[in-house]
Amino acid sequence: MDNRALLTDLFGRLPELVQDAVEGLTPDQLCQSPAPGANPIGWLVWHLTRVQDDHVSELLGEEQVWVGDGWAKRFGLEPDAANTGYAHTPEQVATVRPDSWEALVEYYAAVSARTLALIKRLTDDALDRVVDKRWNPPVTLGVRLISVASDDLQHAGQAAYVRGLLGV
Repeated sequence: MDNRALLTDLFGRLPELVQDAVEGLTPDQLCQSPAPGANPIGWLVWHLTRVQDDHVSELLGEEQVWVGDGWAKRFGLEPDAANTGYAHTPEQVATVRPDSWEALVEYYAAVSARTLALIKRLTDDALDRVVDKRWNPPVTLGVRLISVASDDLQHAGQAAYVRGLLGV
């Protein structure tokens, strides 16, 4: 199996995890926190999608899907490319209000399609290209993609866990 096939399989698992975490939930259920200060399902899935959108768009040198495709209004937010959820306070978490579970699935699908298109055209040599020199060691394209997938998988699991806690 080559690197593209591995990455395609890895990222190809996420759409189902995202859908399973949110399917059928009302907007209120998506915003329900299992405990004070804990992140709700809708925020977790929004955040994992925002991180992937941000990072992959940077790798491509393109505008984020979030900004260019009008997704922000479906979440009650401005199309601010810098707003990915990192360091959100509980008050900021509460401002993320998806209008439906479909909004989360559809936004993730748009971001996922872009990610898979990037992976499809990668070469093994491209995976070794340094994309971020702010770290020691510098981050390569391959490491960045694994980091995004790892973050997404963790948050998808958290969303599924919160769904179980809430009994929805």
